[in-house]
Amino acid sequence: MRAVRIARFGGPEVLELVEVPEPVAGAGEVVVDVAAAEVLFLDTQLRAGWGQEYFKLELPIVPGAGVAGVVRSVGPGADAGLVGRRVIAGTGGVGSYDGGGYAEQSVVPATEVFPVPDGLELSTALAALHDGATALSQLDLAAVSAGERVLITAAAGSLGSWLIPLLSATGATVVAAARGSAKLDRVRELGAHETVDYSVAGWADGLDGVDVVFDGAGGEIGRAGYAITRPGGRFLGYGAASGDFAGADHRDDVTVVGIYQPDPVAWRDLPRRALQLLAENRLDPAIGQTFPLADAAAAHAAIEARTTVGKTLLLPA
Repeated sequence: MRAVRIARFGGPEVLELVEVPEPVAGAGEVVVDVAAAEVLFLDTQLRAGWGQEYFKLELPIVPGAGVAGVVRSVGPGADAGLVGRRVIAGTGGVGSYDGGGYAEQSVVPATEVFPVPDGLELSTALAALHDGATALSQLDLAAVSAGERVLITAAAGSLGSWLIPLLSATGATVVAAARGSAKLDRVRELGAHETVDYSVAGWADGLDGVDVVFDGAGGEIGRAGYAITRPGGRFLGYGAASGDFAGADHRDDVTVVGIYQPDPVAWRDLPRRALQLLAENRLDPAIGQTFPLADAAAAHAAIEARTTVGKTLLLPA
């Protein structure tokens, strides 16, 4: 079968399409015929060599943390009733990066397999796996109340399509920060009450203070959001698209929540909740762009150039 492999750290050009043996499900494992593989910003960072203190990668590796498709086979101890089922699946457990998603077939832990409700497209369902789960976990942690003022950075990314409508439904005022007019148009469509372009110098200077920050950008953008967090507020830093996490400068009057490591069993309930929201048509996560498997390098380049909106997928077929 075909897969995309990284043999050395570097730019998008190190992603190479190769022929590899078809995977065989071991004990407690499942093989999925991949219809779509998600491309995360984390994938681009790890490919470049960032984050070895968090995820120690043994090269060569097939990247990719999540897939959607149909179960082809199961190994000993896995539920044989999954064969033929439409599913989304993580390629590793919570807090790990095992890779294996950028391929025509992917072997995954049976515990990380989630059946897709009838009528829900696989590509749409894949948004529930990491984006939906992360958004729901952050919302649970933030406990936003009606009337609070909330800032979301990197709001036009795949998490924004979850956070903006769900926060709007709480009665909060949603301030969406993104880069450029196209992305600002997108966050308005999602229901943001206010928008701001953080590619403009001093973008946060004219904003009123906020009670909660959902920071998917990190770096200087995240720090600007941290600076305008009101006393008693909450700052949730779950992303480092700018290269590092914000919120490290200690403030006694702000609660900072960094990278969250939940109980693995509790975490698995989050994709199920997210899939149910999608099945009920309560959200419309944007699949902003798709690329053939062979064009994984182009997908990474687009993400790094900040030209993507919403979710990015690789399509093996």
